[in-house]
Amino acid sequence: MLIFPTETFFALGCLACCAQAVGRVYQLKGRAVQQPLPLLATDMDQVNRVMRPEAAPPGLLSRFWPGPLSVLLPVRLCLPKLLLNTEGKAAVRVTSHPLAAELALRAGGLLTASSANMSGRAPVCEHGGLDPELLDALGALGDMGGILEGGPVPTGGAPSSLVEPLDGVSRIRLLRAGAVSAEALAAAGFVCE
Repeated sequence: MLIFPTETFFALGCLACCAQAVGRVYQLKGRAVQQPLPLLATDMDQVNRVMRPEAAPPGLLSRFWPGPLSVLLPVRLCLPKLLLNTEGKAAVRVTSHPLAAELALRAGGLLTASSANMSGRAPVCEHGGLDPELLDALGALGDMGGILEGGPVPTGGAPSSLVEPLDGVSRIRLLRAGAVSAEALAAAGFVCE
């Protein structure tokens, strides 16, 4: 498990296919297991190996990826159940942060990428703002946890947006407003519900 920078905030993550590590992320954050963790990919090849991107409206992914738009997609391969919603979908995005993308590439698969904070507390975009309680818990893991530094610092602001494709054509449901606004989605031709 690592804390690493993304476009918006520092994230706490692990290799998404490792159920034990995924469970540990929930424990460290104190996050409810009913809230699936978002996933992060280095590129479309990683997404294609695990998810069904063809369920997204044409042009949505190419317009907003890489970037801070997470999309709920059906899963092609088995992922830990903690990462799936009740419909068997998971939220994924292709990151535009060079260090996060390199991490996903070197890890060889999708990463979980939940904000690096205790559940209910504010996310952080500065290394010095990381929650001491989370850092202590991560440090207690020894070789199993750490902080990856380098590359551009997170910009802060709004978290990644989350959308769910509704019809495979142009309709989407905005589940979480964030860095990609409803106006930007609408301007690109997508109908937000």
